Amino acid sequence: MLPPDPTLDEIRAALAPLVADNAAFDGWNVAAVESAAKTLGIAPSIAAIAFPGGATDMIDAWFASIDAAMVARFTPEQLAAMKIRERITTLVETRLELVAGNREALRRAVAILAMPQNLATAAKLGWRSADAMWRLAGDTATDYNHYTKRTILGSVYAATITVFLNDESEGRADTRAFLGRRIEGIMKFEKAKAKWLGKGSHRLSLSRFIGRLRYPAA
Repeated sequence: MLPPDPTLDEIRAALAPLVADNAAFDGWNVAAVESAAKTLGIAPSIAAIAFPGGATDMIDAWFASIDAAMVARFTPEQLAAMKIRERITTLVETRLELVAGNREALRRAVAILAMPQNLATAAKLGWRSADAMWRLAGDTATDYNHYTKRTILGSVYAATITVFLNDESEGRADTRAFLGRRIEGIMKFEKAKAKWLGKGSHRLSLSRFIGRLRYPAA
């Protein structure tokens, strides 16, 4: 529901899910935006300027609405009661649940983002979704762990979407099984990395050693 005098950002956010609903039939184009605008009672001329970048802007806004819906789905207490593996699994499954009714729109979105000219946008959106999930999961890393966690989860999420789009199994069992295996891989990697870093803290630091040679203690 739009406020009486909505901003362009509010119009874009309101239109995004409706554009996705229509994109399954019309594609990610002006027709989908016009249909969404009609549903909300917005002038097509105003709706048109909400997505100046065309299809990628529409997809961007839809993915942002999914991020927002995922955040709204859980309280901090609910997530805190889960182990980290369960949090990540639950968050990915929640995202898939949120787009389950628009699989064809998602299929078309993935095809558009796979175009060479859109790969940078695809990477940005994948990173944003992975970041949203890790933040909800309670991750506060600010060092290189911040980047490795998001890169790995983004790759897992993208691969899971590919399975999800073609999954006809009951209750999306194939997708859940695939995701479970990939999350297990993330957890094993994180444990191995933590163990390696723990050992590394006792090793001679080459950079510190060279620094001491150049700048001996007074």
